[in-house]
Amino acid sequence: MNASVSLKDKKTAFDSLFLHQGEEGMSAFGQGLEQVGHKLKEVYAETDRPFTGKSHSAIEKEIGKIMNFPRRGISLEEVLDEMEGPILRNSLHVSHPKSMAHLHCPPLLPGIIGESIIGTLNQSMDSWDQSPAATYVEEGMVRWLTGRVRYPETSDGVFTSGGTQSNYMGLLLARDYFCQTHWGHDVQKQGLPRAFTRLRILCSEDAHFTVKKSASQLGLGEQAVITVKTDEHHRMSVKDLEAALSKLGEENLLPFALVSTCGTTDFGSIDPLHDIAAVAEEYGLWLHVDAAFGGGLLLSHSHRWKLDGLEQADSITVDFHKLFYQPVSCGAFLVKNRQNFGFLSHHADYLNPLKDEDEGIVNLVTKSTSTTRRFDALKLFLSLKTIGTDTFGDMIDHTVELARYAASYIDGADNLSLKNNQPEINTIIFRYEPQSTHEFDLDELNRAIQQTLLHEGRGVIAKTTVEGMTYLKLTLLNPRTGTEEIRELMTEIEKTATQLMNGGLASV
Repeated sequence: MNASVSLKDKKTAFDSLFLHQGEEGMSAFGQGLEQVGHKLKEVYAETDRPFTGKSHSAIEKEIGKIMNFPRRGISLEEVLDEMEGPILRNSLHVSHPKSMAHLHCPPLLPGIIGESIIGTLNQSMDSWDQSPAATYVEEGMVRWLTGRVRYPETSDGVFTSGGTQSNYMGLLLARDYFCQTHWGHDVQKQGLPRAFTRLRILCSEDAHFTVKKSASQLGLGEQAVITVKTDEHHRMSVKDLEAALSKLGEENLLPFALVSTCGTTDFGSIDPLHDIAAVAEEYGLWLHVDAAFGGGLLLSHSHRWKLDGLEQADSITVDFHKLFYQPVSCGAFLVKNRQNFGFLSHHADYLNPLKDEDEGIVNLVTKSTSTTRRFDALKLFLSLKTIGTDTFGDMIDHTVELARYAASYIDGADNLSLKNNQPEINTIIFRYEPQSTHEFDLDELNRAIQQTLLHEGRGVIAKTTVEGMTYLKLTLLNPRTGTEEIRELMTEIEKTATQLMNGGLASV
């Protein structure tokens, strides 16, 4: 009796810690959301810069001071006050119009609200009985996306954490498909075949690093990746692709996959899809298209045509935490033929037994390299429903137009050198090159400009290396960034460069 009473008392003591049907749980949930919302609004109302500018060591020290945990908890309000400076204010504010460094988008409000619903429902997307409604939402969002791609009815897909996972899955399926069809070898059951060292993957020299990373994780090694030269617009050269394939044939090597890029990280370049697809068909290669960045053009009014030919790919990567403006992480992996998901499928009696399939029950774990997954499809669903596809297209097109404006502005500036005068999507590569003097190391000068702007909180831009030289980079994802911010940023770059050359930078 005493044990029973004790257990009941303990259960009651936990009521305010969870959302449930009881009044105490609902009240605590509502109060918590209100407190978080108030604190975030307070921080954003007082944030006039994209970053505080503090050094990495200063922020590390501030975080260290709050990394202690009491035996008995303190109130959420106290914790929010404690973390306000070290965490909330020291974070990169990606929604600021002068935060334009990386493919790191400002999240839409419906996506943020969707995150709160996702966390509350806490559905696990591996089996239907853990995500009864969520399973069909994800399946529906996949069908919507494959329709946008113009894929056939045989197609399918699954949500992923982003481009790294999606690219890995594409090359995994490509490898196992080749081994099965070329040698009749089942990699799942038998491991890699003896001749696996002859397998080769082709991609452009501007392809994402995850192609090599995937090759290493798949047991093929980075040496299995053959990089193909790009043209003056950083698109894969079809001529060099054919030359590379010819050479591989002469060396008795076995190309099995070709990775095309729709939106390279630096230049946003889109490979010639139709021509590459023709080569892939001629040589019997699995064509995987990495459209993590450029896939957002599926909703564009003016630039959708740049993705013509995407439907010829055997598999596709699309990220929603880039030009679809979703909170990280959120992506998708698509295949033209759903039967190829069989190379991933494993069955566990406790999770996705074969009998479920016989009864028509969908367990999404059979299509993913992950088991437990979040209900990320919900935030995209909510965003598309509340904002509409036309508005998405308007936002994307605005950022492309803004990139063209920025390119034109930079091209007309005396001390700025533009690398891509015809931006494919919305990235700009340029650098500061003073006309008056060349007594400074320009690579060091441009790096110093980027670092100074960051640590003074005046603008968050990126740096990259092109042809061995340091360049500055703008990634204009934010629809709220306008021409005024571009002009102000260029003025800050000019001012910073002058200050550096007048005393903050050693001459060569």
